[in-house]
Amino acid sequence: MVIIGERINTSRKDIFEAVVKKDVRFIQEEAKQQIDAGASMLDVNAGMMLEKEPECLEWLVKAIQDVVDVALSLDSSNPVAIEKALNVHRGQALINSISLESSRYNQMIKLVTEHKSSVVGLCLDDKGFPTSSRERLDNASNLLDKLMRDGVDLSVIYLDPLICPLSTDYNAGKIILETINGIRESFTGVHIIVGISNISFGMPARRILNRAFLPMSIAAGVDAVIIDPLDKNMLAILLASETLFGQDEFCLKFIEAFRRGEIIKS
Repeated sequence: MVIIGERINTSRKDIFEAVVKKDVRFIQEEAKQQIDAGASMLDVNAGMMLEKEPECLEWLVKAIQDVVDVALSLDSSNPVAIEKALNVHRGQALINSISLESSRYNQMIKLVTEHKSSVVGLCLDDKGFPTSSRERLDNASNLLDKLMRDGVDLSVIYLDPLICPLSTDYNAGKIILETINGIRESFTGVHIIVGISNISFGMPARRILNRAFLPMSIAAGVDAVIIDPLDKNMLAILLASETLFGQDEFCLKFIEAFRRGEIIKS
């Protein structure tokens, strides 16, 4: 399972303030804490900086990679910001994201191929936000065909089934799980990624919903999750889920995490 830490996002007040003040130490501590907690990649989002997003995303990449040697998920719909970040990123970045929307695809595909990046593909086209699992699966198929025709290897594509929050559609969880199952059955070799907390946006007791949705997503076929790795209960549930679904040989990861005190007996 690829665990992508979600915390370095300027939608969070403390991160926004740290970016405004160029507080390198604060950002670097956030990065180190997430990696120490078990994240294998970090999502980096400077979208709230508006017209300053390109320079801020570039600054964040430099600050983070000065202290942690991991790939970053460059989370932006702004191709200028993505390009500036890619130019300073060390190693293979994950561009988050591309879609079938014509303008977005044409701008992002050049960056994906020129920089040989991994890429998150949203199951979205020019018709707008899909309402059913069938629409999402059709978009997934069309996007995969298009990306591979343009020279992107299947192994570096992460399909995002496009979570709609429960607060806007009470069937959202069911629809996404159906979509994940369909992608896993139809497209062997592609990665599937979800931002777990998107499901609970606008709802009370968000962490409860997130923790319940995580093992369901893993069972359906997700192999990359964007989560808060400092939520120890979430990490424990992830490890337990991998173990129960036969993804932890001899249960060694679970046992070792317990011995390190990362999983606490209730």
